[in-house]
Amino acid sequence: MGGLKRFYRFLEEAGTDEAGRGCLAGPVTAAAIVLPPDFKNSFLTDSKQLTEHKRELLRPILEEQAPSFGVSHVFPDEIDEINILNASIRAMHRALDQLDCPVKFIIVDGNRFKPYGNIPFECIIKGDGKYLSIAGASVLAKTYRDAYMRQLHEEYPMYNWAQNKGYPTKEHREAIKKYGLTKYHRKSFKQLPTQLKLDV
Repeated sequence: MGGLKRFYRFLEEAGTDEAGRGCLAGPVTAAAIVLPPDFKNSFLTDSKQLTEHKRELLRPILEEQAPSFGVSHVFPDEIDEINILNASIRAMHRALDQLDCPVKFIIVDGNRFKPYGNIPFECIIKGDGKYLSIAGASVLAKTYRDAYMRQLHEEYPMYNWAQNKGYPTKEHREAIKKYGLTKYHRKSFKQLPTQLKLDV
């Protein structure tokens, strides 16, 4: 770890990434972040490669050192209305809306994005393992979404969202079979492998 870099050395760039795209419940969450030109951190990398403990340690470091960052949730009713790809991009746009410092370039994790104003952008597959600002965005998106899912767990503990965070684990699907869907489930997603008769 620690080999990540900036996309542009001198240009004010924002990185953006999302978390929760493949979940059955809860929002898709995106973050955008601008990091200082001299930012360094020895273990910042793709949030999926970090332990939960390391992500939680990184979050305040990123928040304190970033000139600006934003985080946005897009919730299941909106996901169901516009589909998960559009919801992911919308979440990234809303996170970018929250930035309050100049941005001249946007780097996006993945291969799909829509223009954000007149700011040029580049999509980078597995960018969260290559570039500092995308990795920072991935950590913020993941930690904010995990915190939100822990809150929902208090309301619906039978789905164990504190642990599975809404992902399609065997335990989560067994709970759906037993208890049905909640208002936090994505109705447009295939909740169960044999689903067609599940009451929504």
